[in-house]
Amino acid sequence: MTDRTLPLPDLPQPGRGRVVGTAKGYTPPAPSAPKARTARATRPARPARPPVPGPTPGPTSGPPPPSPPDDAGRRPAQARVPGLEPRLRPRIFAGVVAVLALWGVWATWDTFVVSERGQRADQLAFAGAVNGKGVLWELAEPVLGLVSNSFVGIGLAVAVVFALARGRWWLAAQVAILVVGSNLTTQVLKHGILDRPALLDVPRADINTLPSGHTTVAASVAAGLLIAVPRRWRPVVAVAGAAYTGATGVSTLVGQWHRPSDVVAAVLVVLAWSAGVCALSSPSSLDEPRVGLERGALEPGSSATAGLLLLGTAVTGALAIGALGSVRGYGWGLPLGGDLTAYMGGALGVIAVTLAAFAVLLLTRQSTARP
Repeated sequence: MTDRTLPLPDLPQPGRGRVVGTAKGYTPPAPSAPKARTARATRPARPARPPVPGPTPGPTSGPPPPSPPDDAGRRPAQARVPGLEPRLRPRIFAGVVAVLALWGVWATWDTFVVSERGQRADQLAFAGAVNGKGVLWELAEPVLGLVSNSFVGIGLAVAVVFALARGRWWLAAQVAILVVGSNLTTQVLKHGILDRPALLDVPRADINTLPSGHTTVAASVAAGLLIAVPRRWRPVVAVAGAAYTGATGVSTLVGQWHRPSDVVAAVLVVLAWSAGVCALSSPSSLDEPRVGLERGALEPGSSATAGLLLLGTAVTGALAIGALGSVRGYGWGLPLGGDLTAYMGGALGVIAVTLAAFAVLLLTRQSTARP
């Protein structure tokens, strides 16, 4: 028998592994099989996530950290709307509105001043203001008393302060251009460019009074405030501005200071300048981006306010056209006749144009200010 306890003879060994000697009578053990490595399943690669436009804060994350102060200890000024420029389509729309408003001034003068039939209708409305003047003048006189050079200065200063308080230098310049340009245009048109042919046998038949200076003052100040205030205030300012401008225009009719065509032309002059400065918008004129509102979209409040103003335009405009048709001898007539019908129709026409102008101006300003 072979004694398995005897030591094995020394044999040369390879560099790696262990080899058992093969002495006589010794059976080498079978080499152990290498352990099979279990192959791990390869996980499929995850698809790459699309880039996110901005940092997405977690449920507990707070506002982004403020910018570090500069060397002087002051925080660096940030742009109101970094990287954004005014959009082209709203500016084109504003330019079209300005051109149409200027054409409306010329069309009003050509219809109610140059033609004999238009002068007759306009003069009937002027003469009809005698009816009820004593009672209505008590309401109209304080409204007209507000309009003065001081009123223009105060209104312009308030609008400019609103713009500068928001850090909008170019917006303040736009307001100043609007107010000054509107009033200068009215005076140049009235005294230097437009004339009034003496087609009727009435006193001062050849003195031109179109456009109305008082109405231009009221409308330009209201429009300047509408452009200067923040976005959420503009619908309220549009309604208040339309009410004040309409009251001023009708008051000039009550006091027999102006004819209806004078007031309509003044409102259109202001609309032309307002739309013109909106067409010249810059990054300083843009609003802050609002979360949850698509770029270029209007808030429901602005659309609803403009819709109500346009609805008022449709109602008062239909009545004014009916009165004009009755005075000129065709179309459907109103139960009242003569100068009183023309007077009421002229007042309703002034209100219709004023409501339409401020509705269009509200939409124009909101669209051009949206980043």
